[in-house]
Amino acid sequence: MSADEFRFDGRVAIVTGAGSNPGLGRSYALLLASRGAKVLVNDLGVGPDGRGQIGPGVEAVVEEIRKAGGEAVADGHSVAERDTARAIVDVALDTWGRVDILINNAGIAPFATFDEITDQDIERVIGVHLMGHIWMCRAAWPHMAAQNYGRLVNVSSAVALGGLPTQSIYSAAKLGIVGLTRSLAAEGARHGITANAIAPYADTVALQTMLAEETRKQRLDSGLTTEVVAPVAAWLAHEDCTVSGKVIEAAAGSVSEAFLSHTTATQPNPDLTIEDLPAAMKQALDRSATVPYPEGGDFMYDIVKPYETTPRTA
Repeated sequence: MSADEFRFDGRVAIVTGAGSNPGLGRSYALLLASRGAKVLVNDLGVGPDGRGQIGPGVEAVVEEIRKAGGEAVADGHSVAERDTARAIVDVALDTWGRVDILINNAGIAPFATFDEITDQDIERVIGVHLMGHIWMCRAAWPHMAAQNYGRLVNVSSAVALGGLPTQSIYSAAKLGIVGLTRSLAAEGARHGITANAIAPYADTVALQTMLAEETRKQRLDSGLTTEVVAPVAAWLAHEDCTVSGKVIEAAAGSVSEAFLSHTTATQPNPDLTIEDLPAAMKQALDRSATVPYPEGGDFMYDIVKPYETTPRTA
């Protein structure tokens, strides 16, 4: 072991949606465990569209970790409900007494156009992605705050930033995760909790269902494996990583930041009319001069009364 190797000894990690092979969650769990973390491996065992069953699931991932000398437990609760999300965190607490890292990787992606996707699938996608992140972060938050340490790694998608036909609800949920992450980063600073989002792209079971074999092989030849995304998630989960509120894109060993920016605003005009908009929009849509959107909520403090914390009810 190298003296400067990044380790997770003594840390407890929860990785949701970690039962697929190949799968990003599995790669996150294996890497963290190989560096000393105790890992709760969570997955419902359903297919990429949220239906059926895929194997061999979480037990196989746990067995891989244990055979390599690591420590892990399997969990099959859903992230999409408040009580089951709490149950996932409780398993980690009952087993190891703490939670340091949460990687919210669980997700489903049924393909359907906006007018054809069923109401049930809309609720399922929002439930697993956006609400799953909310419930899991909410379940882990008080324990991280009490120990003044936590690392939240939320999983968004480039689809949320660029849009994709047949994935309108998925895109909405994934962009909602960005907003959640940035706000949790602002709130978590005083509790020693960082929150970042990762937008990964790699060969997974989900991609296998969408791509022809030749196309998939070409992407693998380009290095789009889950194993080279895992170090990015692991770094964001490490105690030495202090950045927070970021969206990090990761694919084929390449890393970049996706960030919000805005153009130069037009001058305030209290007499603005609809007729003024053609000229105003021409300037507003000019991207030749842009600046990053403020982070941490600082830009709101002058117009919003600082929040007062209130006891959380069940």
